[in-house]
Amino acid sequence: MTKRQTPRWGWALTGSGHFLKESLDLIRELEHVDIFLTKAGSEVLRMYKQELALPRSMRIYRDTSASSVTVGQFYYGVYHTLIVAPATSNAVAKFVYGISDDFITNVFAQAGKCRVPAIVFACDTAPELETEAPKGMVKVYPRPIDLENRERLGRFAGATTVDSIAELREAVARRRSEIAA
Repeated sequence: MTKRQTPRWGWALTGSGHFLKESLDLIRELEHVDIFLTKAGSEVLRMYKQELALPRSMRIYRDTSASSVTVGQFYYGVYHTLIVAPATSNAVAKFVYGISDDFITNVFAQAGKCRVPAIVFACDTAPELETEAPKGMVKVYPRPIDLENRERLGRFAGATTVDSIAELREAVARRRSEIAA
């Protein structure tokens, strides 16, 4: 297997608006990032009036093919880390149950199969949350199954789950240190 000279961050954007702006800010702080953008992710960016104004070194892969061709890059050492942030409860549930029937779940599955570490910031992390909706802050009450799935995902080998934007920043900083070492 031929490795690329500068492995990249892979960052998946799902259809969650939970800390979306802060996640985009963190993306902009990194170098060599490829963004995996779902159709729902594109819709959420428009709803939250967020633009992907990114440096030229970043590439965006959109959910446009039935077979998710871009996931093959995991086999060739293109990525050192996958981040899914923010992650919908749907994505987390599919990760936990091994379902890879769409763009993001294929990305997550291939990262795991290629032993690429993943960091997942799930949007459902506590029985009661405040989150920013397009028109302001709202309370949400994740279902017990959503909380259970987040907990189960946290036990996956090679996957780190985080419950806040601060924990996401810390996990990215730790990963940066590991890569630099």
